[in-house]
Amino acid sequence: MVTPTRTRILEEAAKLFTEKGYEATSVQDIAQALGLSKAALYHHFRSKEEILYEISLLALEGLVRSGEQALKEPDPRRALLRFMEAHARYFGENYPFFVAMLQGLQSLSPERRAQTVALRDRHEENLRTILRWGMEARAFRQVDAALAGRGVLSLLNWMIRWFRPEGPMRAEEVARAYFDLILRGLEARDGPSGPL
Repeated sequence: MVTPTRTRILEEAAKLFTEKGYEATSVQDIAQALGLSKAALYHHFRSKEEILYEISLLALEGLVRSGEQALKEPDPRRALLRFMEAHARYFGENYPFFVAMLQGLQSLSPERRAQTVALRDRHEENLRTILRWGMEARAFRQVDAALAGRGVLSLLNWMIRWFRPEGPMRAEEVARAYFDLILRGLEARDGPSGPL
């Protein structure tokens, strides 16, 4: 059960993990930021890793839900755009949770990492489904769906290195620019062509 105190702990921990990194953030740091004793914190979570695990699950479950809405689109091009926008929007609206999850994945125990990776893989499989659908419908050319999917997600996930929610662009605008780049490429239609 998520109580208001547990929610506050998760929110504050996600911010600290994003700012300082998971390894550099102590339980004392989290407790101090919340005005709690370490004992009070341990009443809600048994360890710092359990906090990261719950942050990761919440982030990934939300990401999967948002991406799955794109599968309802009747056109594969539109589905890809909606998937990318949903991913970016979720990232922008849940920035500390998303960044803490993405950066902290390797700090989880093998069992907990396996559970979070299963959610991540489900999200990636939804994207591959859209790409395969687009190829079958001849909306996209024939490519390796797994490789293309990793490329799309790499573009979107790398935003954690440079994007700031308070910056001049919204995350969805970045996703739309990436979508345009993926769909149309860089090559000019009427420019010079030939072997490189």
